[in-house]
Amino acid sequence: MKKLTILFLFLNFVLFPQEIKENVNQALQTCFGKNIQIHYEKIKIDPNLKKEIENMAGQNFFSDEVHFYKIFESDRIAGLAILDNVYGKSLPITFIVMFDPNGKILCSEIIKYREPYGGAVQSKEWNSQFKGKDDQSGFVVGRDINSISGATISVNSVTKGIKKLTLLIKTLLKK
Repeated sequence: MKKLTILFLFLNFVLFPQEIKENVNQALQTCFGKNIQIHYEKIKIDPNLKKEIENMAGQNFFSDEVHFYKIFESDRIAGLAILDNVYGKSLPITFIVMFDPNGKILCSEIIKYREPYGGAVQSKEWNSQFKGKDDQSGFVVGRDINSISGATISVNSVTKGIKKLTLLIKTLLKK
């Protein structure tokens, strides 16, 4: 039992973060191309801004920080990306939203899905419906965003999470 616990801790703290990093880099290259430079930083969200965005999106942030990426192509900024987590039914869903320099969504992708059901939110087709959306867009499941039978919790959670990041990127662009 002790060996199993040690193995579990090793996988969670050593292998999975590396897998997430590799999946993020792949998602960024798929969206922005292979010839990019990626600048990463962790951003702490101001508590007042956090509360305001949570109220607007109808969902709490997973933590006080998000993973923020500036994507450069040659000397120019090609876009921005934010990696975050939302809860599925019981486990976190790690996702990334990639934006153009004006805050419009270019791509979104599920980086790590941990639930036994509802994995259809990982499909490129479902994620492609967010392309072109921004902080002024509708994010209502069933009207603006397609629902998925058997993935109700995941669909609603990821949709609200993406909405949250469009509201956050609007503020980050002003800085």
